[in-house]
Amino acid sequence: MSLTRRRTAAALAALPLALAATPATAKSTGPRPRPRTLHIAGDSTAAQKYADAAPETGWGMALPFFLGPGLRVANHAMNGRSSKSFIDEGLLAALLGDVRAGDFLLVQFGHNDEKTTDPLRGTDPWTTYQDHLRTYVTQAHARHARPVLLTPVERRRFAEDGTARPSHGEYPAAMRALAAEEGVPLIDAQALTLARWQQLGPDATQDYFNWQAPGESPNYPDGVQDNTHFQPRGALDVARTTVRALLDARVLAPGEVRRLDAPVPTEWITWPRP
Repeated sequence: MSLTRRRTAAALAALPLALAATPATAKSTGPRPRPRTLHIAGDSTAAQKYADAAPETGWGMALPFFLGPGLRVANHAMNGRSSKSFIDEGLLAALLGDVRAGDFLLVQFGHNDEKTTDPLRGTDPWTTYQDHLRTYVTQAHARHARPVLLTPVERRRFAEDGTARPSHGEYPAAMRALAAEEGVPLIDAQALTLARWQQLGPDATQDYFNWQAPGESPNYPDGVQDNTHFQPRGALDVARTTVRALLDARVLAPGEVRRLDAPVPTEWITWPRP
C-alpha cells in the first residue's frame, strides 16, 4: 500500500473517535440547572395538609398546577403560625437555608397575628407586625431573592344581607403600607378573595371552605363548618388568583404560568400520610 493510501485509511479509521469527542455530540455530564423556587412562609391557610385532615387544603398545595416546569414550590407554611412565631421557632431560618439567588419568598401572615392575647403569636399591625414582615424582606434581599408580600386571605363571613365582610382589621392596611415603604411587590389577597366570596355568595362559598356534613368525611364524623380553611375547590381558586396576580404584578412572566383559564380537577389534590 502506498504512503498516501496508508495515510488516508488511518484518517478514516480515526474519524469516528474524533466525531465522538466533539462538543456537538458529547453527552453533558454537568448538573442540570436548579429550577427557580417559590418559597411560601405562611400559616394554615397555605400549608400542606395530610391525610388525617382531608379534605382541608392549603392554597400552597394547589400552586404548582398553575406554574410552568421552570418553577417549583417549597411550601414552608405551618398551621397556627404568625409572622412572629414563624421567626421565633426557627422556621424562617430553616426556609432561608434553601433560598438561592433568583428565588421568590411569598410571605402571608395575619390570621394568627390577630390573636393579640397570645404573647407567642400576637402582634400589633402598625409596629411588631410590620417589624417582623420587614425581617422577611431584608433576609430575602440578603440572599438575592425576591420577596413578595401577600395580605391574608379572607375568611368566609357574610352579613345578613349577603355582603361579604372583611375580618382582618388593620393588618392588610399595615402590610400594604410596608410594601410601599420597602418597594416590594404586594399581592392583595385579602381584597381579591373578599371580592371573590362576594361574587360567589354565602351558599356557593360553602363548597370552597371546609364545610362537611355529618358522615360526609371520615375525618369529620360529626361534620364541620370551617370558615377559615379551604377544601380543594377553594384552594385551587385562591392559588389561581395568586398566580394571576403575580403575573399582573410582573413578578412572573407569561411563559412561567399555565392553566389560568383552564379547568383543574379537584382530584389532582392529594393528601400524603403524616
